Amino acid sequence: MPRYVIEREFAEQLNLTKEGVESVTLINDQEGVQWIFSFLSADKKKSYCLYEAPNPEAIRAAARRNNIPADAIIEIGGEIGPNMFS
Repeated sequence: MPRYVIEREFAEQLNLTKEGVESVTLINDQEGVQWIFSFLSADKKKSYCLYEAPNPEAIRAAARRNNIPADAIIEIGGEIGPNMFS
């Protein structure tokens, strides 16, 4: 399944709750997308999320239903890291 990085910019600071994450996960499951992990900016107004999804449209649909932004969706290819050269 393709992987995507999603950049999200929030007007206010992002404050996650267990219930909120469970709701996002349920809607994501219904749209066929899987949230793998996210990085949050120091001011908690921007996130960079790694997702698996069949296509960008599924990510956009889940974002709309979750009422969260999806400002940029970038399909990524292979992974690189410092250990691959050891």
